[in-house]
Amino acid sequence: MRRIPTIRAVMTPFPHSIEIGAPVTRARDVMEEQGIRHLPVMEEGRLVSVITDREVKLALDPGLGRSPRDDLVVRDLCVPNVYIVEPTEPLDAALMHMAHHRFDAALVVKDGKLAGIFTTTDAFRVLGNLLRTLFPSSGDDAA
Repeated sequence: MRRIPTIRAVMTPFPHSIEIGAPVTRARDVMEEQGIRHLPVMEEGRLVSVITDREVKLALDPGLGRSPRDDLVVRDLCVPNVYIVEPTEPLDAALMHMAHHRFDAALVVKDGKLAGIFTTTDAFRVLGNLLRTLFPSSGDDAA
């Protein structure tokens, strides 16, 4: 009998992270270098939040009518509410919680340590693979 996978099966393991006191420009650089949109935030080895490319762009983009501040640190832009789960969390429960609360990432923690991240991009990948399995292409794309 098939079972719903856990978030461990579909998360991105060992994600990059950043210290809460780091400059926001460093967070932007890490996100650009790694091609990511979410960066877990650590404080003295403890997971405390996440910063997204959206907050970074809003804070640093002079085209949005604000002058960028060079003194901004990650702490200034951290997301206040984060969704933290264990790797054993059933994927359906995590997805429903994310949808209900409009979270675009779940931070996965094992034994109090950051183990992975599951984002909407990961969810889209899972859904795409599921659809391909359920509805294999016949090669006929006629509507």
